[in-house]
Amino acid sequence: MLVEFRVANYRSIGEEQVLSLRPDSKKGDGDNNLVVDGKYSALNALALYGANASGKSNLLLSMSLLDSLLHLSARASSTTKLPYDPFLLREGWDQKPTKFEITFLVQGVKYRYGVEYSLDVIEREWLYKKSVGREVNIFLRVGETIDPTIALKGNAKIIDAAIEATRANSLFLSTCDMFNIEEARIVFQWFRNFKMIDGLNSASEEMETVSLWQHGNQEFRDRINAFLGRMNLGLTAIEVTTKDFDASELPELLDENTRRALIGRLTGKMSYSVQAQHKLYSASGDETKAHLHWKLDERESAGTIKAFHLSGPILWALENGGVLIIDEIEAKLHPIMTLDTISLFLNPDTNPNHAQLIFATHDTNLLSYSNLRRDQIYFAEKNQWESTEIYSLSDFVYVDQKGDGSTKRERPDTDKEKRYIEGRYGAIPILSSFHAVTSPSDG
Repeated sequence: MLVEFRVANYRSIGEEQVLSLRPDSKKGDGDNNLVVDGKYSALNALALYGANASGKSNLLLSMSLLDSLLHLSARASSTTKLPYDPFLLREGWDQKPTKFEITFLVQGVKYRYGVEYSLDVIEREWLYKKSVGREVNIFLRVGETIDPTIALKGNAKIIDAAIEATRANSLFLSTCDMFNIEEARIVFQWFRNFKMIDGLNSASEEMETVSLWQHGNQEFRDRINAFLGRMNLGLTAIEVTTKDFDASELPELLDENTRRALIGRLTGKMSYSVQAQHKLYSASGDETKAHLHWKLDERESAGTIKAFHLSGPILWALENGGVLIIDEIEAKLHPIMTLDTISLFLNPDTNPNHAQLIFATHDTNLLSYSNLRRDQIYFAEKNQWESTEIYSLSDFVYVDQKGDGSTKRERPDTDKEKRYIEGRYGAIPILSSFHAVTSPSDG
């Protein structure tokens, strides 16, 4: 269960921003859309709105980057540069470290892990946990000094070896995982179900979906077909077939050098084909028992192809209780299809394992029809020095017209879509007037 994520000094984000999935239960939203782990609860979905270039994607990318840092850090060389991409529009910020911190729960135990780094070195790193009582420090790293506590359970010699093996540009937690230290294993196991998808370019997810199809059981394949079937795409089924690479199937127009290179790289490898199945109708328009098959990417719409690409990661998250992050979730999809995808995470019947969905979107229909709580709606906006700031609708207040300085909060049942379009929440494009450019001779 993801509880909170913090980021500072990354791309368009200057000062620290906090994306919280802690429910704001005091504001009248009730107990809807919550997942529970022991004494803790968190939101099962979170939407992020904002104008183009407001920094929505950078916020989501920072979450994915922390995941990548953890998995690649210990295996990089001593000369590998860290993915340092600081905020550049304010003097001196290119000398400040980037900061990520994530708080999550595993079987009722809360972990808080964070890191600060520059281009060449990890400057700070920390891990805390809380089961009962107060939060306990597991280790704290400042510069070259790594200070583990007795809470980091394991053989003392192995822990010392992990400290010795941790380079200036690598994460101590990643090194601990390589040394099979238990606390690190727990953290990495949680990140195993942490996934980000670019909704504008979901092609990379096709391989994951195909892999899940091939290595999963028939029940999982049936679930993929059911997921596509409920979207009423006109398909009766999807089928994935594999075969050995066949050089004769390469395009005839390839030059000889490219052909040889591809043959050398692909010989002995398996290729796959995704086939869409449709009903075949008689000349009079009546349904027959026959079916027609064709390649998914040759004759189906972009929305149908994206739905298949996303089906594997979505169903995997729902089955394993993971965290799925999707940027531009509505791209290429009809609003009803987007709404249906989100509803899978909001409905406890389809989300019994407490998966969580975080998505960026421009689809204002979701504000009216998705049953999101106010604390599940975030906005991203640039401040006066063009740094991204985020805020939740549950924190939005109006100054009362009485003139006494009192404030009131947005009602749960208000028309959120209408108010957002009207600009009451901010985080929308502010368009200036446009004058056609004419040449002097046109005057």
